[in-house]
Amino acid sequence: MNSVRAREALAIPKNSDFSIFNIPFGIGKINGQQSRALSRLGNAVIDLHHLFSAGLLDIQGLNGETLLRHNLNDFIALGKSVTSQVRKRIQYLASTQSTDEEFQTFVRALHPIESTSMTMPVEVPNYTDFYSSKEHAFNVGSMFRGPDKALMPNWLHMPVAYHGRASSIVVSGTPIRRPRGQILPPEGDQPVFAPSRLLDFELEMAFVVGKANPLGTSISTSEAEDYIFGLVLFNDWSARDIQKWEYQPLGPFLGKNFASTVSPWIVTLEALEPFRVQGPPPEKPLLPYLQEKGPHHFDIDLFVDIQLPDGSTTTVCHSNMKYLYWSMAQQLAHHTVNGCNMQVGDMCASGTISGPTPDSYGSMLELAWRATRPLPMPDGSTRSFLHDGDTVILRGYAERNGMRVGFGHASGTILPAIEI
Repeated sequence: MNSVRAREALAIPKNSDFSIFNIPFGIGKINGQQSRALSRLGNAVIDLHHLFSAGLLDIQGLNGETLLRHNLNDFIALGKSVTSQVRKRIQYLASTQSTDEEFQTFVRALHPIESTSMTMPVEVPNYTDFYSSKEHAFNVGSMFRGPDKALMPNWLHMPVAYHGRASSIVVSGTPIRRPRGQILPPEGDQPVFAPSRLLDFELEMAFVVGKANPLGTSISTSEAEDYIFGLVLFNDWSARDIQKWEYQPLGPFLGKNFASTVSPWIVTLEALEPFRVQGPPPEKPLLPYLQEKGPHHFDIDLFVDIQLPDGSTTTVCHSNMKYLYWSMAQQLAHHTVNGCNMQVGDMCASGTISGPTPDSYGSMLELAWRATRPLPMPDGSTRSFLHDGDTVILRGYAERNGMRVGFGHASGTILPAIEI
């Protein structure tokens, strides 16, 4: 293959989430073969083990076995001194700076995305769900307590969170079974056992912890991003009727733990560096451990689509990660201020990311405003909450000065509840 033909083989579609500025990491099976670490450029996946075996990833500390695991945990645990070099090496190999021989060898490590089955990128030891969007907290609080008492007294003083269920986090494309549980009917005072009637999505982002801290130690806001490997899209499916009956006084349980969906590609903080922005100014004085210097928010456009069983699709939400009140650095600092030990692969989700306008609300609960404003669908029907057969698709990307870094999709189709 001559140089010109080789470079043409790497043509990246315009507006691809997976430009040369991205280089995310994931796990998948190419043509049904053994699971392995992958990256992506355009519509092609990159077999990292192939690159290593061909001598193109000669990086101190990296070994081939780490690239043939069922998850990225061991690869991430090598540290950013290694993983960042892998990313930069791929960018070099894909560029015009590489030699013809290097590039031709690199091209042989590429495979069409259609030939690849993506799996969970990490094994998640622990999962924490924050509640870091002021707009979302205010909207939900207004519905149930009124605008004057929308925010709880602690909300502006710390990033509120709860521990969720790690085992039910699934990769994009995994069907979601409608959950069953106890529900208090609107017209009654005794609960019934039934499938959830108020199934919802929650538009979130989650960061993947890349470095452990010992039990009894804490991570400062200035150190926090050294402990964050990268981000994924995160749909924290929610059964609002089950949640409403059970959550007082301890918080969500069965209304949340049945499933959460993540995108398969982890986008590194290095790739998102050009999209860093200043977050909202604090409305209350912060305790020292939550104070931070410089911008720690990221300008990432986020979308939610609902696809009906007939294939028609409509976008119901356009939000942005920059709307979060609490940054990831503050979330991690608060999480560990009591000495909690984080582990490699832990996921910390942002909580629903709602913006200031009705079309930017990140859940059906808000978009349809507690079922009082149903959303029109392409087939003439409406939605206040999700129906069986609906597919929810989360999308997200950052774009600036000709650079685009995206996350692909996080999708799941609702299956009917199992009859008992």
